[in-house]
Amino acid sequence: DRIDAEAMIGILKAYLGGDHSVCRLVTVPTPQEEDARRLMRERGDLIRERTKIISRIRALFALHGIKHLRALKGGDWASQLNGMQTGDGRNLDPNLRQQVSRCFERLSLLNSQLKQIEVARKETLADETTGFPCPDKAERLQQLRGIGANGATMLVAEVFCRNYSSRRHLASFLGLAPSPYSSGGVERDQGISKAGNRGARCLMVELAWGWLRYQPNSELAQWYRERFKGKGKRSAKVGIVALARKLLIALWRFVETGLVPQGAELRQA
Repeated sequence: DRIDAEAMIGILKAYLGGDHSVCRLVTVPTPQEEDARRLMRERGDLIRERTKIISRIRALFALHGIKHLRALKGGDWASQLNGMQTGDGRNLDPNLRQQVSRCFERLSLLNSQLKQIEVARKETLADETTGFPCPDKAERLQQLRGIGANGATMLVAEVFCRNYSSRRHLASFLGLAPSPYSSGGVERDQGISKAGNRGARCLMVELAWGWLRYQPNSELAQWYRERFKGKGKRSAKVGIVALARKLLIALWRFVETGLVPQGAELRQA
């Protein structure tokens, strides 16, 4: 520990002395920027929790031979339980019914909270006093087909509220930049580093899949199909990460300069 502390002090002295190559400063988000991330992060937590509950309900029903159930994400589930029977024709056992009822009650609460977050998101973007960074960028992103309101809001709150010096700087912030490998005289790039913002990285992968669906005539979608289509599942997964990086850079240029990605379609006003 003492040796490490002395080394850190030496690096700090060198930096304060004018040698900025010894280390890089971390940009700490402002309290307003950090608070702006809370809504979409909470929404992600609630969706994951809702998915777990739905999977638990389906597993319980599958155990008893029940295959068809409506209103899993909302609706009149209580009336379905009253007349439901197991696969061998029995009524639901009391403990099973109570457990499923409690699961549905938690599911209803989660759905209610998700609706509250959606209302809060709209109010946050519409009200300038909330301190949400760059709401105009979120509105601009929604002009592109395949980019929804929630995805645009999260991208701005997590990524595009900051300034980036280059494409590599932007990609490295999300962990989408390649990891360098150097040994002897061999130097090459390996897979992505995964060292950045995990939530934003996962979102970009989701948006990349959506881009292929909603922007099939764009240059990025055509590049993906020409290079990775029909080459197996592993190649498709590798390719979608590469597409996510290219799409990230294209969206960055779009929100900063208004340059529409080549071949992309805008939503009709």
